[in-house]
Amino acid sequence: MAEKTAARTASKSTERTTRSADVLAAGCLCWRRAGSGVEVLLIHRPRYDDWSFPKGKQDPGETLPETAHREVGEEIGLLPRLGVPLPTIRYDVKDGVKDVHYWAAEFGPGARPEPDGREVDEVRWVDPCEAHGMLSNPSDREPLAALVDLHERGDLATRPAIVVRHAKAKPRSAWSRAEGDRPLAATGKRQALAVTRLLRAWSPERVVTSPWLRCLSTVVPYARKAGVTVRERPQLTEASHKRHPRKAAAVVQALFDKDVPAALCTHRPVLPTVLGVLSRHMAPELAEQLPAKDPYLSPGEMIVLQISRRHRRRVVSVELVKPFDD
Repeated sequence: MAEKTAARTASKSTERTTRSADVLAAGCLCWRRAGSGVEVLLIHRPRYDDWSFPKGKQDPGETLPETAHREVGEEIGLLPRLGVPLPTIRYDVKDGVKDVHYWAAEFGPGARPEPDGREVDEVRWVDPCEAHGMLSNPSDREPLAALVDLHERGDLATRPAIVVRHAKAKPRSAWSRAEGDRPLAATGKRQALAVTRLLRAWSPERVVTSPWLRCLSTVVPYARKAGVTVRERPQLTEASHKRHPRKAAAVVQALFDKDVPAALCTHRPVLPTVLGVLSRHMAPELAEQLPAKDPYLSPGEMIVLQISRRHRRRVVSVELVKPFDD
């Protein structure tokens, strides 16, 4: 598994920064609007008698976004939609060095978190100043400060836009029929299942895809489970893109024009056009995080953008995420 995100990593020395973590965990800073400000959710763990954010250790076969999504759901009874990645914190535990990856996650005023009664016995919405004083681990104050900064800039409330390269298909050399009917390989089928699980962390409500079979097979399983309509766009096929790249670019642009969490699935030859559209909506330092060399994304890999809902069309963060690959 490999992941790259826009989040910064907190560390206290060069040696600790370069050392791989012995323990990986993930969670969310759950937040809600409170007048002109925000409140964040803290949990109390009786085992440690501490106040922290919902989080937990990564399970085998999970990506870190899946870990954050699952752990928050288990601890407070509500499933988050991951927002902007926040700074990763690092600290020492008995098993070595532990990295905790955090995302912001917005909840509406009607959300009612409930402690699971085992690991968590109390949950409490508090303003950031109170949270700063309550947090038992001082390292947790860094992602909290980043969340407050995002709110003050008007970029905390976001929606995801996700670009997926279809999962691994059967080789062209082994396929003699229509190119649009070339199916996924056995590995690709497993990747598609992993993509389905991973997309739940961002819960796109709109799925746009090339109508060629290998793209449909990658994203339709998620759409069916989520009850989301799949919108087929012939402009995203390899053949159409080769003739009319501007039409493919217009489909990608719609990710920014429509204020809906969305995912788009296409092919490797289309990705340079896709990346060109994405880069126009972000600052240079974020654009530098986009893949620049062929093949741009590996099969099943995705780019997750968070787009500001206040400053429409402005990208706040970029993540490159691979589904778990066996």
